[in-house]
Amino acid sequence: MIGEVLAAAALAVWLYVLVGRGAFWRCGERDDAWPKKPAALARVAVVVPARNEAQQIGPSLASLMKQDYPGPWEIILVDDESSDGTADAARASAASLTPGRLRIVRGRSLPPGWTGKVWAIKQGIDQAMASPQKPDYLLLTDADIVHPPDSITRLLAQAQANRLVLTSLMVKLRCDSLAERASIPAFVFFFQMLYPFAWVNRPHCSTAAAAGGCMLVRADALDQAGGIEAIHDALIDDCALAGSLKRHGPIWLALTRRLHSIRSYPTFADIRRMVSRSAYAQLRFSPLLLLATVAAMTVTYLVPPVVVFTGTGLARMLAASAWGLMALAFAPTLRLYRLSLLWGLALPAIALQYLVFTIDSACQYARGRGGTWKGRVQARVPQP
Repeated sequence: MIGEVLAAAALAVWLYVLVGRGAFWRCGERDDAWPKKPAALARVAVVVPARNEAQQIGPSLASLMKQDYPGPWEIILVDDESSDGTADAARASAASLTPGRLRIVRGRSLPPGWTGKVWAIKQGIDQAMASPQKPDYLLLTDADIVHPPDSITRLLAQAQANRLVLTSLMVKLRCDSLAERASIPAFVFFFQMLYPFAWVNRPHCSTAAAAGGCMLVRADALDQAGGIEAIHDALIDDCALAGSLKRHGPIWLALTRRLHSIRSYPTFADIRRMVSRSAYAQLRFSPLLLLATVAAMTVTYLVPPVVVFTGTGLARMLAASAWGLMALAFAPTLRLYRLSLLWGLALPAIALQYLVFTIDSACQYARGRGGTWKGRVQARVPQP
């Protein structure tokens, strides 16, 4: 009887996922049909925060400097106290291209209350806005992102066509190693489930999210929202910025195959560090929300295979149906990453991995190591 109830609950969840959550699983929000030419040429400043990115900065910066955008634009790279020669690697990359378009800013020490990336972005924005001709738009992009030549042009065209205050793309993440194939598509799937892109793109829907690797922000809207200072302590800075800006105008988030990340996660330990950095922050540092998440993920992802292998009769049939719907929902994301659809059957095991990483994130916060990234412990648990 218990098996039947749990299996029925899991099946109900997956039926809801398929029909009631913005059809996120179809991966339908893409940049394929975006306009290719902006309505007007605006001034754009590209801000790249970089901390210990010597291995990635060359290809990323080269792709930015090859942009075909005909309007006025510049690149501001903020070297966030790197110890690996990031600034030198950037200069070497720029030397053979158009060095006059690049400004390298030496980042100042992290002040109390700020997270590292947001502080670096602020310094880049300050440099851009101090120019005699202030930018109309700010392209905030990570140091591991490789852009096609028309990236600025098409982002600006989409922003102007829809009067957007924020235009963001979830770039194609690297998916080569076993750890990446087993984890990265699920990461994209879970993110879309949490923030259905169709809901994000509806002006009157409260759901707000962005992908930090590529965010085109209208400068005047950012100023109206209180500047980047409004999210100074955010670990999940992209979604925090989206929430802040959506109160001042429409935002847009889409998937893309045209931009891609070259950051590698060769082992499962690398994936763990990536997830554990902010998973507990997503739960607002709440033990109750953590317990609720464990219970919800157990019913949604773990009950179906357990009941299939241990149950009988109706319970097994319900559980098998839930597992089948799970694999069906995951299929479009797997196709996006050109992986076998058989990975869909492994989604319960992959979800268990993410659940363990989330619990690990909470344990790290309890030990005072929350939000650790590139040597910085950044999490500050909100006080009641």
